[in-house]
Amino acid sequence: MRSSGILMHISSLPSPYGIGTMGKEAKKFVDFLVKAGQSYWQVLPICPTSYGDSPYQSFSSFAGNPYFIDLDILCKEKLLRKAECVAYDWGKDLTKIDYDVLYKNRYPLLHKAFERFQKMIPEDYEDFCKQQEDWLEDYALFMALKDTHQGAAWTEWEPELKKREENAITQASEELSGEINFWKMLQYLFYKQWHDLKQYANDRGIRMIGDLPIYVALDSADVWANPRQFYLNEELLPIDVAGCPPDAFSEDGQLWGNPLFRWDVMKEDGYRWWTRRIDKVSKLFDVVRIDHFRGFDSYYAIPYGDTTARNGAWREGPGIELFRCIEEKLGKLDIIAEDLGYLTDSVRKLLADSGFPGMKLIQFAFDSREDGDYLPHNYTRNSVVYAGTHDNDTILGWMKTAPRSCVAYAKEYLKLTQEEGYHWGVMRAVWSSVSDTAVVTMQDLLGLSSVGRMNTPSTLGCNWMWRMKAGAIDSKLTKKIHKQVELYGRLPKETQDSK
Repeated sequence: MRSSGILMHISSLPSPYGIGTMGKEAKKFVDFLVKAGQSYWQVLPICPTSYGDSPYQSFSSFAGNPYFIDLDILCKEKLLRKAECVAYDWGKDLTKIDYDVLYKNRYPLLHKAFERFQKMIPEDYEDFCKQQEDWLEDYALFMALKDTHQGAAWTEWEPELKKREENAITQASEELSGEINFWKMLQYLFYKQWHDLKQYANDRGIRMIGDLPIYVALDSADVWANPRQFYLNEELLPIDVAGCPPDAFSEDGQLWGNPLFRWDVMKEDGYRWWTRRIDKVSKLFDVVRIDHFRGFDSYYAIPYGDTTARNGAWREGPGIELFRCIEEKLGKLDIIAEDLGYLTDSVRKLLADSGFPGMKLIQFAFDSREDGDYLPHNYTRNSVVYAGTHDNDTILGWMKTAPRSCVAYAKEYLKLTQEEGYHWGVMRAVWSSVSDTAVVTMQDLLGLSSVGRMNTPSTLGCNWMWRMKAGAIDSKLTKKIHKQVELYGRLPKETQDSK
């Protein structure tokens, strides 16, 4: 079944409080998706962000981002007052997120909500904590300890806490019980609002596509609570870290710095940690995009402490065994494999054996440094096609910054014209392709230049900041999108049946 979706992160929704949330504007966006003939809303990881503000570097792969908790909903629930919310500074630029301001002001405000929450604890709160205790207890303690250590990474804590000695953990849990309950409350509020938003979307025929990073951050509850699952030395520091080798795009490669998995240990316990992770995320979303899928076939290991990715080496990953093990335990799941970048025959075989749809990226099609797999005439039905993702420039930004020969090739191949609009011409290629699913970014639908770019890989600062202006989506744009997906047979089945 041919379908269409739009990629826009929760953080990019309009909001008077500095960042997009799961409230009224999120539901308005769902209504827009319905009117525009869409089937999917794709978001980036919804986990808490850490240093660098990237959703791909989180304090927990199970927790939700407290920034996305809608303050107006908390006002309706009498946990906050409107006057309290507007009294804080949330940044002056409505098109950008000021993370420094958010960090300084959001948590003091949420602590006010916590004071009231303790006086009227909901009936389902205890059940929530029990249902999520396999990760929530460690996460809440981890965050409380970070606060007492002024945000320092767990690798810098006292040895007894760093190594989770039983007496030290028991003592910390007792002394920090108030702060631990604060972090638990935030997760209760997040999950409650998220499930309400997802239900609202599902009831209107919109399915949510979520994003699962393959790696987790070193400074995370995941690694602190499960050190044996990761490639660490006796001092609990990484031996090697993740990244990508040098290529035509980067002479130094990409040094991500994430700890690597001990696949041998994970195999011994039946990939329990990964099964839990996939199980949790598959309940949060209808479809899960797994980032850096090729890392399950073979992964690039860089010596810890290196300043570039030049000295890394390839190592064998778990392969199809991991996914067969997960399917045996959880059943068949809707997964998209992010298979972009350098691919080998073994990676292609892993994708074929899994049955997951891979990704096609039209921006890569016209780059002389890539092979021809990304040209639309080479696509297969079992794939998801994008003009670009969060890691790419917008279409119009790419048209201005890409080599002239690449732009000329794109114009000729796609028959792009200024009259149609270059961005509309590229999106036309996305929608008209043979791929079962087509996804475009909200920035491209709005015709934004590089100002709308979400992330530039291997850079810090000025990333993950873009926000959509209130009122940017109008009926004219909505009707135009609907007409395009109808033209190329991508309307939801219910819509087609009603015509």
